[in-house]
Amino acid sequence: MAAVRGSLRDARWICFLLAIVVIVVDRWSKLWVVAHIKAGSAITIIPHVFRLTHVLNFGAAFSMFAESTSPNVVRNMLIAFSTLACLVVLVLILRWGKRFSLTSFSLALILGGAIGNLYDRIRLQHVVDFLEVHIGSYHWPDFNIADSAIVVGACLLLLEAFLPQKNSR
Repeated sequence: MAAVRGSLRDARWICFLLAIVVIVVDRWSKLWVVAHIKAGSAITIIPHVFRLTHVLNFGAAFSMFAESTSPNVVRNMLIAFSTLACLVVLVLILRWGKRFSLTSFSLALILGGAIGNLYDRIRLQHVVDFLEVHIGSYHWPDFNIADSAIVVGACLLLLEAFLPQKNSR
């Protein structure tokens, strides 16, 4: 009975479930974009503010390194970095995810997003980006659900770092 009760208190399964939800929503959204929006085209949702696009990103975040003279080297480096990042986050969840917290929630978002983009890099040799935002005259580079999960997770980790910590007593 104690073993069952202990496993119910272990929140790592919630972290992995959240990561899987991020992966599934990311895959579904990218498949929808590929099926409904021609590459290089867009659907305006809110004029001058938000569009759904279909962009193939062969580089890193914000298409960095996309114009490299060695695209296979860049792709392999990004796959290696993403794999390492996924492993590190997985270990962190296994270590600190027993109790559901802002940290474990954030790590789950990051893991799901990293796996979502890693899948694209391995399977498609590029990442599908489709969310385009304009704020005034500023144009944010196109991104996707996986990118959003990674950024939200990282921001939550930063926020938690600056929040006052409760005494463990």
